[in-house]
Amino acid sequence: MTPATDKTPLSILRTVFGYDQFRDNQLAIIQRLVSGTDAFVLMPTGSGKSLCYQIPGMIRKGVALVISPLIALMQDQVAALRANGVRAAFLNSSLEPADAQRVVAEATAGRLDLLYVAPERLATERFQRFLGQLPIALFAIDEAHCVSQWGHDFRPEYLQIAAVTRHHPGVPRVALTATADAQTRRDILARLDLAGARCFISSFDRPNIRYRVQLKQRDRAQLLRFIRNEHPGASGIVYVRTRKRADAIAHYLQEQGLTARPYHAGLDPAVRRHHQQSFIREDGVVIVATIAFGMGIDKPDVRFVAHLDLPASMEAYYQETGRAGRDGEPADAWMVYSLADLVALRRMFEMSEGDAHFKRIQQRKLDSLLGYGETVACRRRVLLNYFGEKRDTDCGNCDNCQQDVATWDGTLAAQKALSCVYRTGQRFGALHLADVLTGNATKRVQQWRHDKLKTFGVGAELTKTEWQSVYRQLLAAGMLSVDLGAISGFRLTAESWPVLRGERTVQLRCDPRPLKKQPKPSRKIAIGTDWETEADRVLWEKLRQLRLDIARAADLPPYAVFHDKTLREMVTVRPRNREDLLQINGIGETKADRYGEVFLEALNA
Repeated sequence: MTPATDKTPLSILRTVFGYDQFRDNQLAIIQRLVSGTDAFVLMPTGSGKSLCYQIPGMIRKGVALVISPLIALMQDQVAALRANGVRAAFLNSSLEPADAQRVVAEATAGRLDLLYVAPERLATERFQRFLGQLPIALFAIDEAHCVSQWGHDFRPEYLQIAAVTRHHPGVPRVALTATADAQTRRDILARLDLAGARCFISSFDRPNIRYRVQLKQRDRAQLLRFIRNEHPGASGIVYVRTRKRADAIAHYLQEQGLTARPYHAGLDPAVRRHHQQSFIREDGVVIVATIAFGMGIDKPDVRFVAHLDLPASMEAYYQETGRAGRDGEPADAWMVYSLADLVALRRMFEMSEGDAHFKRIQQRKLDSLLGYGETVACRRRVLLNYFGEKRDTDCGNCDNCQQDVATWDGTLAAQKALSCVYRTGQRFGALHLADVLTGNATKRVQQWRHDKLKTFGVGAELTKTEWQSVYRQLLAAGMLSVDLGAISGFRLTAESWPVLRGERTVQLRCDPRPLKKQPKPSRKIAIGTDWETEADRVLWEKLRQLRLDIARAADLPPYAVFHDKTLREMVTVRPRNREDLLQINGIGETKADRYGEVFLEALNA
């Protein structure tokens, strides 16, 4: 596409990207950047952040520099832009030297509108000399939360960005992120020298995502049941804490007949790239990834994100779950966790490096996540409230809204549990404490003479499993902390004493009963196949296969040809000519020229 200095944002939106109207804040952000002034953009994943800098980059003179930490995301976005006829390229470590030189030559000759680059390359002296030869349209700093030590994905190389942009006064800058609490937002503006930027903060709500949290019982069986019963044949991401666990879970799913791939930093780079491409370009692939490794993949049809281990914060949880349902279709954010997860995270934060202030803030972030997991209220309201957004009504699209959550008055149980912690010396974990409370005189209980304590046997009305639930919820509520010693025992906190003195009541959740049977496949129909007629279903499959054939021939992900929503609209509307085709959302002039004839032939056969 040639430079679009004479085009309006709306005309580019229509002719290039195939949409008739902007979403909230998009046009205002675009106009501000086109006018040459700075902006800070906070929008949830899937709400169209990229258009906010892509369109100004096509309108303003010069090359728009897009700074992104994720190689996979760069590649996906450039592929999608090129499919729409936009002059875009990337420079990162995945390119051979000759290909990198070709990109540099294109930019120098004025044949690029957008150039994606990693922050590590941006700060090099060689790249600085290269920038000095270019007219720069704007700087777009994507994943801007990476600049903040309070963000969930801090990257030190982001701290060098401001020093680079200072050498180009007058060039507008935009920082964009999908996840940042108030502290992180302040840090972003300060560290990127954006004090004068106008802030655009959209709703954090992703109404198409259903949020669900369950107690971890037999996590592999739970995950398999969830995928088979609710998302058979769908693409999804499973997050776990360690590389070893990612490999093991992926292998387990493969044994159960699913197409699953591990994805983490410990894999050979060629293997990781192969798994990534498989996920992007095939249907029904499940990626099992470590929480610490970013899945920067711009794939719109991820139907579920599952957490088998707790993320580190609400920001991380929101960012990771946000990779589901980018196309606006229904998707699930499903998580399981246990008392052991809580203990491990508490210990990790207590033992982490950093001063007391840093630890206090990180602890508050963890407390918010644990409170979210244990809440009996609407999860969406709790999630939005964390980011400072108030919602007056329940969402109706989370597990707590869709089923009654049973609770019980746990005040007396909490007093017994806390008293047992105190009387045993504040150095034992839930299993030992449950033995004491239920009167189970194990060898270890007798060894420590805990069978002689007043609390021995006072909790016989509950089972050991139920006492573990009590301790999990007390730990999540901040009424217990974790000892840093090797035993990982519980300690009382300031929140414990009002309960022990009878000044505070405690309401606890009733845990569900554990799974007893191996999950079996469900007959539930996957999203995208719920057609009214058999003819519609046949046409849908025909168009999907055509899209896949075109994508493979062009070495593109299928959604870079057309999104599922575009194909669904084709099935519903049945366009008969090019003019009809251009009325379909997601079809601009370039795609109509490239793919219109073959799709019209398929539609009208």
